[in-house]
Amino acid sequence: MNTTSDNQYKSSVVIPTDFQSFWELTVSQTEKIPLEPRLTKVQLYSSAELEVFDVRYKSYGGLDIAGWYVKPSSTKNALPGILQVPGYAGEPALPTSIAAKGYAVLSIAPRGKLRSNQVFNPGYPGLLTHNIENRDRYGYRGFYMDALRGYDLLRDLPGVDHQRLGVMGSSQGGALSLLVSSLRSDTVKAASAGCPYLCSIMDATSLTRSYPYEEINDYLRMYPEKRETVRTVLNYYDIHNFVDRITCPIIVNIGLKDDVCPPETGYAVYSAIGSDVKRLYEYDNCAHDAGTGLGHENIVMDFMSKHLK
Repeated sequence: MNTTSDNQYKSSVVIPTDFQSFWELTVSQTEKIPLEPRLTKVQLYSSAELEVFDVRYKSYGGLDIAGWYVKPSSTKNALPGILQVPGYAGEPALPTSIAAKGYAVLSIAPRGKLRSNQVFNPGYPGLLTHNIENRDRYGYRGFYMDALRGYDLLRDLPGVDHQRLGVMGSSQGGALSLLVSSLRSDTVKAASAGCPYLCSIMDATSLTRSYPYEEINDYLRMYPEKRETVRTVLNYYDIHNFVDRITCPIIVNIGLKDDVCPPETGYAVYSAIGSDVKRLYEYDNCAHDAGTGLGHENIVMDFMSKHLK
């Protein structure tokens, strides 16, 4: 267990007075765009046990977003659904191992990922500071909505039990898991967030010198006069400001030697989560892997089974 004062860390993030109205408007604008889901079975990846589909849907700004949808081949009853959300630089993998446990799984590739970068492609590094000086045009506005609409798509797919839906991811995926659990708190039944990114963002730029957070420091070295503007914009996007609305059972895991997503920010966001049913897993000798390889992946799946099956 942690023996430092990190677990008492207080975030410096501030909630803007119009935070709720800004996101209500953003969600409303996005929901007016029909999803237009297109699912194409991929025979090459499918098997006798699992069906794999290439997925495309519309999101914020009308952009096409890609994903992989995998489900057991022969099912008579509606399946519990899981949205799997990706990390910052990596590409979403086929979620076959999760689907094989009896879930309908949608793994999405938000804008900027290889299969969704025809219009928006800031690069990695690049996404974190894309239009960072402009609240309305910041890259994560659409990125967040891509995750939210991916969840909506999964919820509405035939054969998916909309009363048994979960979301999971690590790093940036951990942030998106917290985001979706907040903005869809009325229907998400279980969430897992590993070493969550985008929490206490400006604090993290001082707590670590690793990328992606170092992208912000690079930007501010070039434009030091924009520091307060950047801080103000990021307050609208900081996951810390969303999580008090989470009501579902949730687990969070952090690595106490993580120099990518500092554990201090993990403790702070965990404390702010509104759910009465939450648990934090701390891994002493782990960095950004945060327990992966030590059995935490089994803890996640046991948790999902408990709450979705």
